Amino acid sequence: MGIGSDSGPGYILLTPRNGPRMRPLALALTLAATPVVLAAQQPAAPVATTPPLGIGAVAPGFAMNGATRYGVLASPVHLSDFKGKAVVLAFFFKARTSG
Repeated sequence: MGIGSDSGPGYILLTPRNGPRMRPLALALTLAATPVVLAAQQPAAPVATTPPLGIGAVAPGFAMNGATRYGVLASPVHLSDFKGKAVVLAFFFKARTSG
């Protein structure tokens, strides 16, 4: 009795004998799912980007979360906080990640 036996009604045999009957079902499911998978893989619409700034151009104002070696700052840092000072932005794209 149970899965894999011949005696229980409604059970699907988990033996190689069922392989030929399951292949058409697997093929039908694969073909039915293909359009959904392909639609999900389409490239995203291009995002409008602003042209890069030229050398010596004034940077637009922005705010971002600041961080120190002890953690992330509670309030965001605004570029306008440093008006009249030299600002160097250093991006460490793998900082605080497992990679």
